[in-house]
Amino acid sequence: MAYNEKLADRVREIIVLTHKRVEEKKMFGGLCFMVNDKMCVGVEKERLMIRLDPARYEEVLEKEGCRPMDFTGKIMKGYVFVDAAVLTTSRKLDYWLQLALEYNAVARSSKKPATGQRKKN
Repeated sequence: MAYNEKLADRVREIIVLTHKRVEEKKMFGGLCFMVNDKMCVGVEKERLMIRLDPARYEEVLEKEGCRPMDFTGKIMKGYVFVDAAVLTTSRKLDYWLQLALEYNAVARSSKKPATGQRKKN
């Protein structure tokens, strides 16, 4: 098992209930939930990756089990890891998912236009 399947099931239950455009992609040794073609939440073996509003970054780092995302050795502001061990209740998991989903609604997509298509202004 490359990622925590039980945690992935819990994430899936919450996200799929409220969002229609959800895609799951295996990447980075885990499972990434793409919402509206944008990276939103990732599940690894022992942690959750959350993409959130960079303006809230410092605030959430003070939460239990939260630490900067340093996947490549470089800290990525706007992304955090949350230890799976602190996500003991639906309410705790929902807090993190709602942060990610709120930001997802305003985040820019990094999806590139298909070859030959121009970006509309």
